[in-house]
Amino acid sequence: MDIIVCAKQVIDPETPMSAFKIDPDEKRAVPPLGIPPVVNGFDENAVEAALQIKDSVGATVTVVSVGHDFALDVMKKPLSMGADRLVLVEDAAVDNLDAYATAYALSETIKKIGEYDLVLCGIQASDYDNAHVPMGVAEMLGLPCVTSARKIEASNGGLSLQRSIDGGYQVVSCPPPAVVTVTSELGEPRYPTLRGIMTASRKTPTVWSASDVGLDPGLLAPRIEIIEMFMPEHEQTCEIIEGEDGADAGRKLALRLREERLI
Repeated sequence: MDIIVCAKQVIDPETPMSAFKIDPDEKRAVPPLGIPPVVNGFDENAVEAALQIKDSVGATVTVVSVGHDFALDVMKKPLSMGADRLVLVEDAAVDNLDAYATAYALSETIKKIGEYDLVLCGIQASDYDNAHVPMGVAEMLGLPCVTSARKIEASNGGLSLQRSIDGGYQVVSCPPPAVVTVTSELGEPRYPTLRGIMTASRKTPTVWSASDVGLDPGLLAPRIEIIEMFMPEHEQTCEIIEGEDGADAGRKLALRLREERLI
């Protein structure tokens, strides 16, 4: 089985608020100094799902990403986890794409790779949380799409999936090829082993430009216009309630809370 996993490099969601900045002119988040990016967490779940299939029935796992200014040590993490190949479309033309253009760039890259039985994606990315790209990839590849998978099994030429829903899960059968989005309910991604890290360090990613893939610049143009991007402001006020003693302060506090209709 040939499995392709779509992965995205994102700003570390654990970045402290004090280091998180917005460029109001470019309308995008500024990568914080001294804090390296990470592979999107849900995409790591998708890598784990692919590796579980590889462990059970055998598979070749190829990780694909499109973007600019990749941190190779970061993007090689799926290789150190056990993926076989890393394909990067590295080009300024595919920097900061909207969901449609990202789906287009990924689908064309997958077509160039050629052989695949399953395309796995994280359910969403931790930067914009749109969850639009996987469905776009499925539409552009002409494949069925199963969302919110918490378990994936491959056997007898077919796929059996548990799809998370409110209050439980659905069991879905699907013939390959297909696109499947993976949730964190699949479980924690495996940690890279020392052997895996050393193996990954010796592997050279396949790097293509936008022209290598044959991407149409007109289809990379944004279809969504971001009007404004800003950090929300949180205002807090503190009022000290004093009294002659603890009981008096408590009574005054209760009266104040009642005035604010909090009790």
